[in-house]
Amino acid sequence: MRNAIPYGRQNITAEDLATVVATLQSDYLTQGPMIAAFEEAFAHYIGSKYAVAVANGTAALHLCTLALNVKPGQKVITTPITFAASANCVRYCGGEVVFADIDPQTYLIDYNSVAKLLEASPMGTYQGIIPVDFAGSAVDLEKFKALANKYNLWIIEDSCHSPGGFFVDSKGQPQNCGNGNFADLAIFSFHPVKHIASGEGGMVTTNDEKLYKKLLQLRTHGIVKSEDLYTNSIEFAGGDTQYPGWYMEMQDLGFNYRLTDFQAALGLSQLKRADEGIIRRRAIAKTYSEAFQNKSFIKGQSGVVEGHAYHLYIIEVEDRLGLYNYLRTQNIFAQIHYIPCHLMPYYRQFGWNEGDMPKAETYYKHCISLPMYPILTDEEQQFVIATIFSYYEKHQ
Repeated sequence: MRNAIPYGRQNITAEDLATVVATLQSDYLTQGPMIAAFEEAFAHYIGSKYAVAVANGTAALHLCTLALNVKPGQKVITTPITFAASANCVRYCGGEVVFADIDPQTYLIDYNSVAKLLEASPMGTYQGIIPVDFAGSAVDLEKFKALANKYNLWIIEDSCHSPGGFFVDSKGQPQNCGNGNFADLAIFSFHPVKHIASGEGGMVTTNDEKLYKKLLQLRTHGIVKSEDLYTNSIEFAGGDTQYPGWYMEMQDLGFNYRLTDFQAALGLSQLKRADEGIIRRRAIAKTYSEAFQNKSFIKGQSGVVEGHAYHLYIIEVEDRLGLYNYLRTQNIFAQIHYIPCHLMPYYRQFGWNEGDMPKAETYYKHCISLPMYPILTDEEQQFVIATIFSYYEKHQ
């Protein structure tokens, strides 16, 4: 039996290892210089003014909803085809999640579905939108920004799948996912199967200085260490003419959502290969797309899309369960992304039922994510394709 072929896999190089070891041998394991270095490099790569490194993508989402002051009962719109964290961050603040159906061609949240929700409710019913660059396909945020401006909404762009991805705006210019030109905040994940791996880890990007400073505070227990921000007196702090060096203030209820320096070191090292990884992912996608074109058992696929970052390559098929199980017998570990969030038991308690999101539910019945990662070899990919062909030759 050949070695396992998973749907995603990290690639750790000798340079990655050396960078992490050097950081482990340095004076700082946390709250040191590697954090700022990673943030600066990532902001430059994405094209945003600011970046804030955090513990993981879920922490990034939570900090965003906190920074935007989501309150109990406020309604926020997102897609049902995403990892649960995209919706859960609203619930962490007591907000109400409202799902909008997907576009069955792109698998992204459907602009028209969101527009209908907003048009059907009084102004002020909704506070924000969380579009997801699902599978690496970039949401056209220029369109959503115009909608958000009309209804006075904020936007959090969930870009966990799409560092290096982009959409083309109305002027023909590429707009990088997370660059802050249209969304108030954007988030990324550095989980091992993502484009950039740091074990765990996440990043928030923004062009808003006020939100940036709020994120820094909330990331570290709500604590500030700046004389310009202190509210207690110098005398109370224990100083004479100035605040003593030890002084700090907790001014908000924050969290310990910090990234370690050795994780940042790994992320920074991986970031150097980000463009190389995107090129390889797009080549793999092109091979899949050409192989499955005009095949009767293919009901839909990711295809070749400009600006797609290809965290996932998805096909839609009949007898998905049969194919999934057959691939596993051949040591190919495809995955399903995702079970619609609105039908998770937790969200069903709020009144969501089967039939509410028909396009998302139809997609779920047929979708399967194929192996997609830069170190997938040509031979391994051809084996995956041949195995899928073999299954349908036997079962059609």
